[in-house]
Formats: sequence, C-alpha cells, structure tokens
Amino acid sequence: MTKYLEFETPAMKHAKDLASEYGLENHGLKDLDTVFWNLPAPALYEEAIFRGEGHVVNGGPFLVYTGKWTARAANDKYIVSEHTTEDKIWWGEYNRPITEEKFQGIYNRLTAFLQGEELFVQDCYVGADKNYAMPIRIITDRAWQSLFARNMFIRPKSMDEYKKFVPEFTLIASPSFKLDPRIDGTRSETAMVINFGKRTALVCNSSYGGEIKKTMFTVMNFLKPLEGVMAMHCSANVGKEKNDVALFFGLSGTGKTTLSADPARNLIGDDEHGWSDEGIFNFENGCYAKVIRLSPEAEPEIFAVTRQFGTILENVIYDKKSRLIDLDDESITENTRASYPLTFIPNAVDDLKFDAHPENVIFLTCDAQGVMPPIARLDMNRAMYHFISGYTSKIAGTEIGLGIEPEIAFSACFGAPFMVHHPFYYADLLRKKMEKHKTRCWLVNTGWVGGKFGVGKRISIRHTRNLLNAALEGKLDNVEYRKDKLFGFEVPLSCPNVPEDVLEPSNAWGNKKEYWNRYDALVSLYIENFKKYSDGVPDEVLAAGPKRVKDVL
Repeated sequence: MTKYLEFETPAMKHAKDLASEYGLENHGLKDLDTVFWNLPAPALYEEAIFRGEGHVVNGGPFLVYTGKWTARAANDKYIVSEHTTEDKIWWGEYNRPITEEKFQGIYNRLTAFLQGEELFVQDCYVGADKNYAMPIRIITDRAWQSLFARNMFIRPKSMDEYKKFVPEFTLIASPSFKLDPRIDGTRSETAMVINFGKRTALVCNSSYGGEIKKTMFTVMNFLKPLEGVMAMHCSANVGKEKNDVALFFGLSGTGKTTLSADPARNLIGDDEHGWSDEGIFNFENGCYAKVIRLSPEAEPEIFAVTRQFGTILENVIYDKKSRLIDLDDESITENTRASYPLTFIPNAVDDLKFDAHPENVIFLTCDAQGVMPPIARLDMNRAMYHFISGYTSKIAGTEIGLGIEPEIAFSACFGAPFMVHHPFYYADLLRKKMEKHKTRCWLVNTGWVGGKFGVGKRISIRHTRNLLNAALEGKLDNVEYRKDKLFGFEVPLSCPNVPEDVLEPSNAWGNKKEYWNRYDALVSLYIENFKKYSDGVPDEVLAAGPKRVKDVL
C-alpha cells in the first residue's frame, strides 16, 4: 500500500515479534517500509480493514472482492527453462517456458516496485510429513492474502522455529504489479512464474487467492515425485477403521470437497496430498471450497464455516446493512470461494499425516453429456487410462473465460494445469502404489442424468453419497455387475438405497438412439485426446481405452 502520509497501523508495534533471522534482503527485497512477520488472524483482520481490503460480514468471515481475477488464469502460468530441470518438464499447454533472462527482468522490476512498501510475510510448510515437508515463505503486499497463506499452509509451532526459519521455496505475490508482454514475453499483464533453479515463484497482477495455493501445489507436484512421493490433486478421508482411507481425484466443480466432507467419515484434507511409502499426508492445513449455492442440508460442515471468524470469503455478495451473505448470488462469479483452516471442519483428523494406505481411489468426473454411469469399477489398466485422460466438464467460473454452459475437458491426472512431469510419470507411480497396497479404483459421475446440460439434471448428491458409501463399505463387492459396452468397465446392477434405474443412464433418456450417439461422440473425444500421450504409455494401457459403437454393437 503506497502511502503519501505516515500512519501507525494496528500491528506496527509488534510487526517483527515473529520475524525470522533470515530476512527479506536474502530475496533481493530492500529499502522496504514495515514488514509484518507471521501475524495471527486477528492482527491480519485489523491490518486488512485498516487498508480497506475487505469487510467483516455476519458471523465473522472476512470478505474480499478480487476484481478482474475471480478464477485462475490457467493460460498465464510459466516455468523458467533452466539447465537443472528443463529435461524433466513436460513442456506444452500448461507448462510454458520462459527464459532465465526474462524471469530476472521481471524479478528485478518487481523488487524495485516493492521498494518503500509495507509487506506481509508468512513462514510455513507445505507437506505434513516431516520427511517430505518443504519450508516456504509467502510474501505479499496485501494483508488478506497473508491470512490466506496462513489459512492454507502449515504453520511453525514455536517462536524459536519462526526465528530460525529458512525457506526452501519463496513466493512473492503482488496483485498491483503488471507485466509488459512486449518486454516480458508473456501472454498478458498477468503471470504466475516458477523458477525451480532459484526456488522462487512470482504471482503478478492477480488478486485471486487460488493462484498462491495452486502455484505451490505445482511446485510440490514437480519436486515430490522425484523423491518417490505421489503428488495428487485429490481430497482424502478415512472411515472408522484406520486403514479405510479413500482418495477423491477430480477437478474443481466435480464434488471433491463436498463428498470428502462426509459427516460419517473423518476428513484428512480437501485438495492436495502426497502418498509416500509410509502413507497419506496432506500438503496443506486448510480448505479452499466453492461456496456457490451451499445449503446447510447438503453441505452442513462447509456451510457452517461461511459464518465463522477466520474464514476468507472471495467474491460472495453481501447486504451492506445487515452484513448477511447471499451464497446463491452468482452476479460476480460462479466461482465464489471460502478459505479456512482444516480445523473448522468438526470431523477433520487431528494429524495431517496418516500412516495408512488407501483402500479405495475414486475418480470424480462431471459428465455434462449425461451418458456416463453414476459409478463404475475399474481394473488397473482402465484406471491408468482414465487417470491419464482425466475426463470431466469445466464448470462456470473455475477458470477465466468460462461461460455458463460446462465445457468438455480432459485434464490429465485430474489436474493438468498443476502437473509438471509427463502424465504417465504420475500414472506409473500411482499404479505401483495401488498394486502394492491392493487399492480398488472407482469412476464416479457427479454430472448430469437424463440428457446433457440444459436438458437433463445434475445427479442427486444423495444418490452419489449412497453409491460412494456402498463402494467404500464393501457393499458393492458381491452384487452383480454388467460390462459397459463402450468403455468395458464394470457397472453394478444394484446398490443399497439407490434406485436401479439410476445405475443405467440410458433409462433416463427418452430417445435411446440419441443417447448412444452422444455416448459414441464422447468415446471419439476420449480416443482423440489420448493420442497426445500414446508415445509414452504402455500398450496394455492403450488397449484399455473405449471402443466406438460401430465396433461393438
């Protein structure tokens, strides 16, 4: 916040109480005004309010509007091409190269831009397993984004730990710093740039909190697999038995957060995890949930946090007189969000590192075509095929440029924008762990039934929960299955508390010919999409792909 007059801000007198001895000059940040180190949530509230960054709404959440950036700028992510890592990166649509010289130019201008400014620092960790945890430093020029980092990542436990903290990776976020594409070689004035050689990431000209979170996830997705840890875009929960761990892979909008926050199971985490030889561990200490049209009946745990002090609400509409929020109002974006500590969920586990291996892996797909079955059991080769394919539909608001109607998408590993290695690198690591621990795999459709978007309706969350619970509790082990004619996976013919008609998606279509035509069209998209991976994938996985109608009917 550039100042023309000097003011004493609420936390200025204790800004350095939790400062690290490893100062910001080590990052090239000099001639700064006050630096606020590791402030707790109440102090960050005060600083953010003092700066006019947002508003406190009913119940205590801090509400912010992120302006132009209400979603990730997926096309504006860059990775520096440098000799220590360039041969390990799968360059392409989501991993765009930028030169070391361009990065250094951006970095030099950013550090100059921040001279004389007040900055906020959060020293924290990504990864709850101490064997694989990475110390990180998040430097921001907004108080609320410092609270976001504090919510999402894992904090040191003592003053001495803060004092001795030395980061292994540093992220600097400055929403008001604009790039110049003519000079910087970027697509626009906005960019997220990762330099693995210098262990530094920049978030420039975006106020969307998710860019901080996902940039650090991308970093972990590159580094941890090199140590034999499967980095996963998934939520995780556990049943009453310690070994009853389930992983839920899926893109934003598929129900990953909602389905894992099941009152009957304990939540390990809602988005990003590692799978080591010892078990599952959360990368984070917080949740970043979509809150559009949340209801206290369907999602009571997440709904409750939207009325709680410490939660950050992004782009939610509120009434200025009463300070009551309206979770049904999508006038700014469909992608309204809440950032909150994992401890706000009553049934969250106490330890973010869980020494158990998954019994079940669930791939969540939001099929907006209305043709996929609500649940299917996959053998290992089909599991690899669907994991690499990552079929779903992008839901309105989750990325810049999306309209109201969902778009068919194939996102490798159910998180292509955050994956740095070739998709088969992750798939092979996942296969080895699943085979070693005899993990079962399910494909669950949380999308439409009875027709495509605009014709059919989205499947009942009650049916989806009942199907999932049956799978996780072993109630689908001994039922009769049919083999899907096009994909070859197994679909149960019955499930407790789910009407049998729901298990056969064609039953909800009045015109069966139209159903098969649309199903066949989806298969053709699967086959075409997989061609880009065929050179790096074994023949048995290629053979597990779907067949066209003309070849099987």
